[in-house]
Amino acid sequence: MDNTELIKAIEEKYKSLGENPETYLKGLLQAKPITYWDYIQVDTLLSLQKTRTDFKDEEIFVMYHQVTELTLKMMIHEIKQLSEGDNLSEEIWLTKLDRLKRYTRMLITSFDIMKDGMSYEDYNTFRATLTPASGFQSAQFRILELYSTRLENLINSEGRERLPLNPTFDDYFKHIYWKDAGLDRKTGKMTLTLRLFIEKYEADFKALAENVKGKTLEERVAQMDNPSEELKDRLKQFDHFYNVAWPMVHLDTAQHYLNSKGESKTATGGSEWKKYLHPKYQQRKFFPALWSAEEIANWGE
Repeated sequence: MDNTELIKAIEEKYKSLGENPETYLKGLLQAKPITYWDYIQVDTLLSLQKTRTDFKDEEIFVMYHQVTELTLKMMIHEIKQLSEGDNLSEEIWLTKLDRLKRYTRMLITSFDIMKDGMSYEDYNTFRATLTPASGFQSAQFRILELYSTRLENLINSEGRERLPLNPTFDDYFKHIYWKDAGLDRKTGKMTLTLRLFIEKYEADFKALAENVKGKTLEERVAQMDNPSEELKDRLKQFDHFYNVAWPMVHLDTAQHYLNSKGESKTATGGSEWKKYLHPKYQQRKFFPALWSAEEIANWGE
């Protein structure tokens, strides 16, 4: 395309929008060139690490979790395209699932920063200032779940025993597995960590769950005509990476800081972390129909 054709194409672009091309061309003459630091918003990004103590490794702790949130955002970005797209080819699904596995691998390996990249003594001193905040309060973690699978797959075996015969939408949310981290089901007592999380996000979670009915990844796969074994295998790999491998590394890291010396410390959010973090307790599976009864029975082994 030569310069004449290029200018003509630009003019046609703005005319089709009902705009005057000359105005935009004049504006381009005055525009400053874009820079990396402005485009990536580097100065803003590097100013977001607000610590509560003077311990040097607290800044590492903050950045680690910010990187985790950005990674989850990338994953949700990929999942939304699969959820919202109609009649996508298997090639697109395989590409997206490979990306999701890669991002999850980043989450898994990045726990080395938490486990071996911070001072044990420093963390166990400054972490008290974080109470009642907890990584449990990551809304993106719940958003990713809701896009990936139906609500009933987010109920563990204990929760299913509590469900009425014909559970409603609200029943599923009442007994969803992650509430067990901060709710005493016998007394109804709720931790401050959970209460604040529910107050801020539950209405949004419910709206999202309603919006994605019939469009979760699980349901999109079920709507396919004869998905290939390669696709099924890739779905299982992502399921295992995210719902078994990552929680187990998380549990191992918590063990390092909270129980490696037999002290059995309490998590900042007050959860029974030894129980709650284990995949056998959460029982979260995005694609349960792809797993055998034996695999489900041994989930997290």
